Amino acid sequence: MAIDNQATKVITGKVRLSYTHIFQPQAIDGGDEKYSTAILIPKSDKDTLRKIKAAVDAAKELGKSKWPNGKIPANCKTPLRDGDEERPDDEAYAGHYFLNASSKNKPGIAKPVGKGADGKTKFQEITDSTEVYSGCYAKVSLNFYPFDTKGNRGIAAGLNNVVKVQDGDFLGGRASVNDEFAEEDFDIDLAGDDEDFLN
Repeated sequence: MAIDNQATKVITGKVRLSYTHIFQPQAIDGGDEKYSTAILIPKSDKDTLRKIKAAVDAAKELGKSKWPNGKIPANCKTPLRDGDEERPDDEAYAGHYFLNASSKNKPGIAKPVGKGADGKTKFQEITDSTEVYSGCYAKVSLNFYPFDTKGNRGIAAGLNNVVKVQDGDFLGGRASVNDEFAEEDFDIDLAGDDEDFLN
C-alpha cells in the first residue's frame, strides 16, 4: 500500500491548547526554535483518536525506510499520551489524551467567520497573539512523521494549521482582565460628565 501525506494527516475535532507558542518560536531544552503547542483531546472524542491512531500507523510504515533493518523498532515512541496517567495533578489533563505538535514554519492561525456563497466556511487570519492562548479551544491540522534522532526512533506530530473555535479558561494561572476585576469597585461615573471634560 502506498502511503501518502493524506494518510498521515489529521484534522482534529475540538481540542484544547496548552503550552501554546504558535506566534513566536521557542527553543525547548536547548533545541532548535520551533512553533509548538500541546493538544488536549477528550477521551470521548473517539473519532479524532481513531484518526490519530491510523495516521501514526501510516507514519510507522513510512518509517521502515529510515529505521534499521527496515523494521518498526520495538521501543518506537508514539506522540499520544494519557493525561490521567502522566499528569495526574493537572485537572486540565484529566479525561484527556494529549500530544505535543511542533513545526519550524509558522502555522496558519485563523477563526471561522461564516459561510461563503459556495457554502464553504470562510476564515479570517488571527494576528493578535493574545487571541489564541493556552486554554482556548481549536481544531488543529496535524501531520505525523517518523524520526530517527541519536538513537531515538518514533513518530512525531507536525503542526500545520490552527483554527480557534472557542474561548476557555486560561491555563497556567493567568486570568482575564474581566475575571480578575469584575467585582472591583472603580468608582467610575459611567454616565460620563462631558461638560467638565470639555472645559
